[in-house]
Amino acid sequence: MAARLVPVLALLLLPLASATRAGAGDAGQEAAVRALARRLLGPRAAAVSLSVEAALAAGGPDTYRLRSPPGAAVAVAVTGSSGVAAAAGLYRYLRDFCGCHLSWSGAQLRLPDPLPRLRAEIRASAPGRYRYYQNVCTQSYSYAWWDWARWEREIDWMALSGINLALAFVGQEAAWQRVYRSLGLNQSEIDAYFTGPAFLAWNRMGNLHGWAGPLPPAWHLKQLYLQYRIVERMRSLGMITVLPAFAGHVPQGVLRVFPRVNATRLGGWSHFDCMYSCTYLLDPEDPMFQVIGTLFLKELIKEFGTDHIYSADTFNEMTPVSSDPAYLSRVSNAVFTSMTGADPEALWLMQGWLFQHQPDFWQPAQVRALLRGVPLGRMIVLDLFAESKPVYQWTESFYGQPFIWCMLHNFGGNHGLFGTVEAINHGPFAACRFPNSTMVGTGLVPEGIEQNDMVYELMNELGWRQEPLDLPSWVTRYAERRYGAPNAAAASAWRLLLRSVYNCTGVCVNHNRSPLVRRPSLHMDTELWYNTSDVYEAWRLLLSAGTELGSSPTFRYDLVDVTRQAAQQLVSDYYLSIRQAFQSHTLPELLTAGGVLVYDLLPELDSLLSSHSLFLLGRWLESARAMATSDREAEQYELNARNQVTLWGPTGNILDYANKQLGGLVLDYYGVRWSLFVSALVESLNSGSPFHQDQFNQAVFQVERGFVYNKKRYPAVPAGDTLEISRKLFLKYYPSALQRSQAGSV
Repeated sequence: MAARLVPVLALLLLPLASATRAGAGDAGQEAAVRALARRLLGPRAAAVSLSVEAALAAGGPDTYRLRSPPGAAVAVAVTGSSGVAAAAGLYRYLRDFCGCHLSWSGAQLRLPDPLPRLRAEIRASAPGRYRYYQNVCTQSYSYAWWDWARWEREIDWMALSGINLALAFVGQEAAWQRVYRSLGLNQSEIDAYFTGPAFLAWNRMGNLHGWAGPLPPAWHLKQLYLQYRIVERMRSLGMITVLPAFAGHVPQGVLRVFPRVNATRLGGWSHFDCMYSCTYLLDPEDPMFQVIGTLFLKELIKEFGTDHIYSADTFNEMTPVSSDPAYLSRVSNAVFTSMTGADPEALWLMQGWLFQHQPDFWQPAQVRALLRGVPLGRMIVLDLFAESKPVYQWTESFYGQPFIWCMLHNFGGNHGLFGTVEAINHGPFAACRFPNSTMVGTGLVPEGIEQNDMVYELMNELGWRQEPLDLPSWVTRYAERRYGAPNAAAASAWRLLLRSVYNCTGVCVNHNRSPLVRRPSLHMDTELWYNTSDVYEAWRLLLSAGTELGSSPTFRYDLVDVTRQAAQQLVSDYYLSIRQAFQSHTLPELLTAGGVLVYDLLPELDSLLSSHSLFLLGRWLESARAMATSDREAEQYELNARNQVTLWGPTGNILDYANKQLGGLVLDYYGVRWSLFVSALVESLNSGSPFHQDQFNQAVFQVERGFVYNKKRYPAVPAGDTLEISRKLFLKYYPSALQRSQAGSV
């Protein structure tokens, strides 16, 4: 097998070479990375020399070199084999020698003056060909309402993180609309197919149609404009852009225009019925499969050019109509052939989520058939959940197809401190050593971003390392860089978080299951993978560092986040007290615990979250409204945004999957639900009648739906002092919380 893999992996070098030719050359990438440095460092960028020399990699993975040339004008010269490699080298210098930090929640860029010089040359090469970023779902959970300014910051962060392979999915519906019109579909049929903006990820994978739509004409224009800029900027930095391709799903209108087409209606997806689900999948041997697939990709390539890598997911969380290996092979072959019909150099990037999501269906014979329907080396599989459920181990390294070891980490963009640091510190290296491994890189594939910065900083650093890190030492340095000063209490807090909330072992699905963000019931799961007293102690330590570090934006963010986690734990404690009081028919205890939760803890948590701009419901809703070109569009987009983080569907189909802990949402959505629940339990005890969950669900659904449609405007500007509010919560709740936590761990 090893001998067979040599030409397979050699094939993988071809798309990279082609992509480099399609994108910017050395000079263009050099100009782009210098512009990035100016955006990041302002006038201080003049003290850093940045250059790009493709030859530095000598045909291998990305490489950068750091050195301090003679003379005082330039403190450090950074050379990269690509713009991305040079940007990664720049961040290495800023991080390790200047004590700087950059993340979603903020930047700490207090540069030493003068900039430090290096004693010796440093050279680093990535262990794999690719450092991949993005999940198809991130397009909706995080990017849905982004403007160019936000995209520019993200692409800068990607380059500094060394990411060289990323999805470029924005604006594809405009191309699809042209294709559907050229096939003879009318506008009403197209409108009935596209979902609203907050749900496009699942429309693209064939899971949904129509829900929260249609897409206004202005949406297409604005998204096309964004995509031009995104693709141009990514390529200018040497990134390989991954465009969408045809997976086989078609609107119902195709069956009207082509009544003889051979299409099968798939089943409903994730509690949706056929009003919004049950998509049509073309038979792989129907001639229209190739016509539509090639037409779409040619349209995209004409519009945006290509780097020759394309993404398509035919069976995302949907069971194929047949388990016959021959059928599955025909499907994957049809998808790939439609790609090569438009681009003979095409390479298919496929999410491997389906294999671990439905393991009963995807037995070895079925997995092998789907993968081997594509020539070896012309597909890259994303082992999407490799930190918890790696697929490469039971598929003989994806039966010879190259794969990327990915960290999924986050579902639905949920808030909640979480990580599997030991798994990500060792997993990629173990995958590389696996017998006949076809691993070609590492990837970040969270469903939602702007949470748990530390985990992503760690994973990005590992993408450039040849061996695991010493995590306690690493996180101590991380705290110092993040806050811009050494602080013993802050470092101790991070080491506690590292060993507890960030060190989930075994199969860890980070779905925030805290009772806080779930529809209340008497059967809620409060089990955790860590000792809650570690979070309470980290909270105490961070607060004690507030005098020294309180002016740091990243410190204030972390203080909100850790306080929020402590409050989330407290909600579970009060829920257990409420449940115990109800089950033992002790009304005074029920009134006390319920009263504290509803009238103090949740309002205090809402105040805390409202004190930071990144924890505001108003920020999410106003960014949706800002995409609109009319009041009608603004209302539609706001409904999309509200529904996604609450009901997720017309009837709570995927209720609270994308839960967020945001100022405004905690008080007016979660808080109102909890108030109704406590009232229902009190009424049950007072009247002597049993509590009926079904009746409560019907009543609380009206509250949930009311929140989606209530049109209340929420502030997009924070209010209140984070340190003061956190300290107030601490003084009020910490003593008893620690006592309960320690009693529970005995």
